[in-house]
Amino acid sequence: MSSTFEMSLVGELNFFLGLQIRQLPDGIFVSQCKYAKNLVKKFGLDNNKHMKTPMNTSQKLCRDEVSEGVDNTLYRCMIGSLLYLTASQPDLMFSVCVCARYQSGPKITHLNAVKRIIKYVSGSADLGLWYTKDTNTNLVGFSDSDWAGDLEDRKSTSGGCFYLGNNLVSWYSRKQNCVSLSTAE
Repeated sequence: MSSTFEMSLVGELNFFLGLQIRQLPDGIFVSQCKYAKNLVKKFGLDNNKHMKTPMNTSQKLCRDEVSEGVDNTLYRCMIGSLLYLTASQPDLMFSVCVCARYQSGPKITHLNAVKRIIKYVSGSADLGLWYTKDTNTNLVGFSDSDWAGDLEDRKSTSGGCFYLGNNLVSWYSRKQNCVSLSTAE
């Protein structure tokens, strides 16, 4: 490649496209810690209490005709920022995709749900993906669905992940025509 392209060796890879990469003797850790902390600060939630889960487990988010509307641009910016963070934190995928359904007319209840996710990110910014060096080559997949789980249109949401040995290599969350797909390499 060096005969065709101009190349230079700048040392060990530590940062690439917003991903922080730590190369250790027994594997590689990929995170977006710096991005996550900046995201929390950007939306003014850095002084709030951390949440233990990204969504309220006892309440389903649904279309809200009663509550006050919120700024579409701010809401979409928050969703986009969180979707980028799912590259290293797949635990956010389902929650962010549920909130993304309401981008056309977000209400205060939807904004509060997104803020809860960001408060969760505040306490989980150090999470990431761990790729072990010592693993096998077995490809294993897992999937789950909540058939007709949407309260308004009775459409289903499904998701899944694939492992090569011990290492997560791909995950997805899907509803209707809206597909969010992330692939870790």
